[in-house]
Amino acid sequence: MARSSTCAVLAATLLAASGAAQALSLVEAYEKARLHDPAYRAAFYASEGGKQYKVLGRAGLLPGVAANYAASKNRTDITSGIRFDQPVYNSHAASVSLRQALFNLEALARYRQGQAQSNASAAQFDADAQALILRVVGAYLEALFAEDQVALALASRDMVAEQDKVNATLFKKGEGTRTDMLETQSRLALAEARLLEAQDGQLAARNNLAGMIGDEVEHLDTLGGVFHVRAADQAGFDSWKAQALEKNPDLKAQLYSVAAAHAEVNKARSGHMPRLEFVASYAQNDSESINTLNQDSTVRSVGVQLTVPLYAGGSVSAAARQAQANEERARFEMQGRTNKVLQELRKDYDAVASGVARIGALVKAAESAKLLIEATSQSIKGGVRINLDLLTAQEQLTTTERDLAQARYAYLLATLRLRAGAGALTSDDVREIGANFH
Repeated sequence: MARSSTCAVLAATLLAASGAAQALSLVEAYEKARLHDPAYRAAFYASEGGKQYKVLGRAGLLPGVAANYAASKNRTDITSGIRFDQPVYNSHAASVSLRQALFNLEALARYRQGQAQSNASAAQFDADAQALILRVVGAYLEALFAEDQVALALASRDMVAEQDKVNATLFKKGEGTRTDMLETQSRLALAEARLLEAQDGQLAARNNLAGMIGDEVEHLDTLGGVFHVRAADQAGFDSWKAQALEKNPDLKAQLYSVAAAHAEVNKARSGHMPRLEFVASYAQNDSESINTLNQDSTVRSVGVQLTVPLYAGGSVSAAARQAQANEERARFEMQGRTNKVLQELRKDYDAVASGVARIGALVKAAESAKLLIEATSQSIKGGVRINLDLLTAQEQLTTTERDLAQARYAYLLATLRLRAGAGALTSDDVREIGANFH
């Protein structure tokens, strides 16, 4: 008998361990999303492409080397008086040339623009990486809240169903009333409808998370029994604001975009400026023309080439005015983006501060709701309260527990958003948040 009991305990333990192993942790969801989320993968390759802007911009400042080779078979008709000749000969020409910019403002502007564009691309990818964290954590918490909704709806349905059985038994014994039965049955039908709605929401939330991680979602880690909140912020909002203005990746990307627009202005204006290049070539020719038939020549040349633009139909001035307008647009876009970032930062800062107080209040409210249910049950037995009072107390507890779960998730997400606004959100924050789940 003891051996059978031990085997049963071992089997239950293995089953529980198997179920726990299948649960998807927050950190695992984030790591999978980095590999499979379409938006993040697109951002990754956009960043890889953006790295080449600085290489392309630098190319105009580096030497350009070209090699040429030509071979042809020639047939020439020559008439001299009454004499007619048709010599046939082969000609060959090979050359290597080098060009190096000595003074080229357009190439210099392209170089600076390429640097700014690559930096903007890198900053944008940082913003996309932070956005991935917020989207994954948001989807994970949404799926958890949907599970909580189902659990609460199920518990509410079961409580009402149990009360319905009690009322039916009391009615048969002549101790209950038909009004109590009808009230309970009405609440039971409503509880069934809410349960179905919660289950639909759970399925939608899981599908949303599954689309990000590229895998099915069956089980999720849940919040631990003890939920910890961070200590109150001592630095104040001004500290977060200063950090956001310095490190927010969206603002950094916008700043680099302004720099790239300014470089475009310089590039357009350079159309009026002269260009000076160092040129060198080495060429070998064999029977290049009929006049050099059966002659080999080697030409080595070194020198400079000056190009002075005179008139281009007004395109240079138009391009410069257009680039200036685009630069001003970029500056105002940056100002608008800065205002939006600071507004969101203030909103998240206040949400974190109020979230702590809200969680504390709802914890007390849940404890009070449980005590109310116990007191109401005792009062019903004493004939002081009626069945409707108990149903109302049970519904109040369900609503309070739902609000508490939602407040905890909102607090966690607001904390991450605040750090993202300040440009400080990293994968370490995901692991820190994930420690609250098991």
